[in-house]
Amino acid sequence: MKANQEIISLDEAVTLAGLFNERTRRTPDRIAYRYFDPDQAVWKESSWSEMRRETARWQAAFQQEGLKRGDRVGIMMPNRREWVMFDQAALGLGLVSVPLFYNDRGGNVAYIAEASAIKLLVIFGREQWQSLAPVRDELATIHRIISIESLDGMEHDDRIRQLDEWLPKMAGEYQIVDDIDPHSLCSIVYTSGTTGHPKGVMLSHHNILSNTYQALQTTTVNDDDILLSFLPLSHMLERTGGYYLPLMAGITVAYARSILLLAEDLLIIRPTFMISVPRIYERIYAKIQEGLDEKPAIVRKLFNLAVSVGWKRFECLQGRRSWSPWLLLWPLLDRLVANQITGKLGGRLRTAISGGAPLPPDVARTFLALGVPVLQGYGLTETSPVLAVNRIDDNIPESVGRALPGTQLATADNGELLARGDAVMLGFWNNPQETARVIDENGWFHTGDVARIDATGHVYITGRIKDIIVLANGEKVSPADMEIAIAMDALFEQVLVIGEGRPFLAALIVPQTEHWRNLAEGLGLDPDDPTAMRDKKVLDQVYRRIGDQLREFPGYAQIRKVVLLGEAWSVENGYLTPTLKTKRKLIIEHCDSFIREIYNGH
Repeated sequence: MKANQEIISLDEAVTLAGLFNERTRRTPDRIAYRYFDPDQAVWKESSWSEMRRETARWQAAFQQEGLKRGDRVGIMMPNRREWVMFDQAALGLGLVSVPLFYNDRGGNVAYIAEASAIKLLVIFGREQWQSLAPVRDELATIHRIISIESLDGMEHDDRIRQLDEWLPKMAGEYQIVDDIDPHSLCSIVYTSGTTGHPKGVMLSHHNILSNTYQALQTTTVNDDDILLSFLPLSHMLERTGGYYLPLMAGITVAYARSILLLAEDLLIIRPTFMISVPRIYERIYAKIQEGLDEKPAIVRKLFNLAVSVGWKRFECLQGRRSWSPWLLLWPLLDRLVANQITGKLGGRLRTAISGGAPLPPDVARTFLALGVPVLQGYGLTETSPVLAVNRIDDNIPESVGRALPGTQLATADNGELLARGDAVMLGFWNNPQETARVIDENGWFHTGDVARIDATGHVYITGRIKDIIVLANGEKVSPADMEIAIAMDALFEQVLVIGEGRPFLAALIVPQTEHWRNLAEGLGLDPDDPTAMRDKKVLDQVYRRIGDQLREFPGYAQIRKVVLLGEAWSVENGYLTPTLKTKRKLIIEHCDSFIREIYNGH
């Protein structure tokens, strides 16, 4: 298998529209996208030449709407080919795309639409239209709404058009308007924001294009690679890594049907490349552990032996450990154990990126030991987004890797990670004060994350400046580290550690449904009775299990009080971002009465 010779250089592309133009010209017959057609219940394929023709139809439709260069257009739909058509049509005409999470709440969409003065919005269908129902009168800047699916039978709005009716039957060639400056604004990406209103991150063609090219220099892609796309394209991790990177490299993207069907899609698509957030890996890991709990002791011992030997093998391949006779067992353990795990991921993964949040070390170690090539990386929307990533032959899973080529990373006196390079945003939309706060006079972007950089250049994220909890006695705690450790117990689905300015730490915990039922029934309690979550027998078990997970933490970093919650935090109810990060401030506000009860008298 030879390395991919089809990577398009920055000089050849110049802009993101130029990248699409060059890709569709260079490899017109290569398969660009695979997708599932629910009407015919079959997987289908689109070539680059087909994508070019269809995108030209979108451009003609945009022009019929009288949109002018610089106008903002929004998109609110799941990952699919039409997302790319919309984006590339807009980019070629000099329009500014504003991606919205496909399942976002109406109030958030209304805020973004007004703040960025969106003129046209593309939605997928009924679900999005219903979410916008309470705020339709607030979408005053939008003069046209395009729905991919039919909205027949739903409340009418003169602005609505169905895609098939809106697109012209035929169109001319895909076009790029004259003199698009690669450093000009091409997209406003609103941060999902764990606090307050989201901020509009202004990104240029060159920001994203350079980041894509730099990211490609850290890995090897092949002509026959296929990437399974399932993170939302509204988020820059998937947009850069799962859309522009394959476009630049000429590799195929398959769109997963849904997160619920991800396990099945992995077996069908058998991807060689995957980008995910830690929560997906954590769920797979939890299922493995649950399965082992039900197996005989000999099976558990065999699994643990495979992880132990596999880790020795991984460290040996990385050049950090000498050869050991134990490695002679690997071919057998690979066949009996590791292949069972890698097979569930399709059996062909060569690169599995994890980003968006810290990957628990035990999870990373297990996957790497069993032959799943997990590479942890780091970035932010404001940096297009990738700043650092591990490499296949230089992978320290506790770190987020080394800086991308052309990116400078440093730490400030307070430990904050600073970044400088071509991928750093133009600034925040209509917010020069906030821009000046995060980009200093020397061009350093202040990430808000605390980090250390070792002598080899590997970056270790140790916390968030704002999220560090300072207890009443002055001790400082990173809640993220504790939350990750506690959540390694399968009983605890979601965890939020609190205690800022308080005499001790406490935790708000959402238990995993099945494990909660088993625990409650085992103690003779009704799992559907809300009072069961406050029963002393339950809490005794919870405190013991939390204590087991926090054994390695210092004495002051222990949980003294716990509240179990019956409602999970989700994107839909507003307590998780689209990349599944907890919105700490909102959850704390929502649980104010519980928190006051925890600390009553202290």
